[in-house]
Amino acid sequence: MIGSEGRGKVMTRFFVLRAHERGHDVIRSDGAASSYVAGHPGAFISRESSFNFHQYQGGRPGFGPIRVFGDETFHGAGCGYNMHPHHNFVICAFVLEGELTHINTAGEGTVDRLRQGDYYIFSAGSGGKHCELSISPEDMNAIYLWVLPSQLYLPPAYHRGHFDLRTRRNQIIQLVGDADGALPFPQDLRVSRLATDREGTFTYTPRSIEHGVYIFVVDGNLTCGDAVLGRRDSLGVAGVKIVEFEAADTTDVLIVETAMIHDERVRAWEKEQAEVA
Repeated sequence: MIGSEGRGKVMTRFFVLRAHERGHDVIRSDGAASSYVAGHPGAFISRESSFNFHQYQGGRPGFGPIRVFGDETFHGAGCGYNMHPHHNFVICAFVLEGELTHINTAGEGTVDRLRQGDYYIFSAGSGGKHCELSISPEDMNAIYLWVLPSQLYLPPAYHRGHFDLRTRRNQIIQLVGDADGALPFPQDLRVSRLATDREGTFTYTPRSIEHGVYIFVVDGNLTCGDAVLGRRDSLGVAGVKIVEFEAADTTDVLIVETAMIHDERVRAWEKEQAEVA
């Protein structure tokens, strides 16, 4: 169920994005991007993108300040991204499988090894560099989130956390944001996770009707209103007071809530899609 629209001029906005509708890309370590993509010959990165951003794939151009929501897998020993710069972006990775070695220049620098359930926030701010590698032959799969910060040129920062799939079941746990124990984030944004071992009905309440909620099914099945979502399907909604959904047994869900930014690029894309439909 999608909660009733609030008072004022905020209109309910809703979309469903199926797994096969995401952008798809394969970047090879021995191709044109070899200076950027690490790995032995034959290594490659596969990327499924919910939102596009320059070379990132087709699909919605963003959701609020979110510019990238990528489902990426590093294939082959040493595969990943060589050291490269960022500024005025906040980048998160939520490791689902394998091991990610993350090197970054925030503060005095960090070399971090992240495994299933681990996640990080790298706020590049005024300028920072990082490198991400899957050292072992085992594939590494992570969800990447790129977000525009609320303030430009902040000092670079790095934080990391862990979500225990075994002990934190059947409840929506905030990983990133302003809750106790959540990692701080330089934007009006919260990331939560739900892992179930039984069927259940869950309610998510955004901070206001001016906040949007993006729900991504990592695994399992979920029903929200008339939308039935399977593995890697997702939906976005804004302008509502609550979001209620039913999750099946053994379902894993990421929930991202953020203040909405309706720039002209997003509006133009939505108009084009409405005309096609």
